Amino acid sequence: MKRLIVLFFLLSAQVFAQKEFYEIRTYEMKFGTPASGLHNYLEKALLPALNRQGVNNIGVFEENGLSQPTKIYLIIPYTNMQVYERANTSLKKDAAYNAASAEYNAISLEKAPYNRYVTSFYNAFSGIPRMVKPASGSMLFELRTYEGYIEDAFNRKVKMFNEGELKIFEETGLHSVLFGEKIAGPDMPCLTYMLAFKDMAERDENWKKFSANPEWKRISVLPEYANTVSNITRIFLKPLAYSQL
Repeated sequence: MKRLIVLFFLLSAQVFAQKEFYEIRTYEMKFGTPASGLHNYLEKALLPALNRQGVNNIGVFEENGLSQPTKIYLIIPYTNMQVYERANTSLKKDAAYNAASAEYNAISLEKAPYNRYVTSFYNAFSGIPRMVKPASGSMLFELRTYEGYIEDAFNRKVKMFNEGELKIFEETGLHSVLFGEKIAGPDMPCLTYMLAFKDMAERDENWKKFSANPEWKRISVLPEYANTVSNITRIFLKPLAYSQL
């Protein structure tokens, strides 16, 4: 009930709300070297420093299951682009951050914890302009990316979410965390969204409810939404102990 009230507030106030700006980093971990250096940096240096700048609800996840190479996902919500710029500029002047980062910065080439990371940037959907913090006990997160074959297809899919699907998601227990239009990064044009569940059983049951929903069946065959998605990527994630989501 609490989530429904929160989402109702977001949907009803969307005209007046300022849309958030999201950064999603994907770290490709390096086989054979300890990952502790990266985790210590994120937990003890980066997240506290961003929190001091008013950036909260930062999510840190790993894939749910064995994957090679292992990937770590960092999701950072900013109120807007200006907050992003201010927060990242302030890191250089943050004495506590620099002290906490010293051990991470001293890692040798041979012990580097990851091969590389990819950063993507998103503007929040107008239909859900702010992140919705998941309910306590949410241990399974589903991260989906929908690619459009051209910009028009992508824009029509965003419209479909904003004007119909988001409401159906919440009614059927697909608990939205964030929805974003990618503005920089690979595989554009595309959108990415995250859902939260207690476990896989809840996830499977509620996706069935969504598929059977009469309103979904109605809008899914409307001509204006035909051929809006050319590829879907789905990843299941679990939060790390120091994740703020």
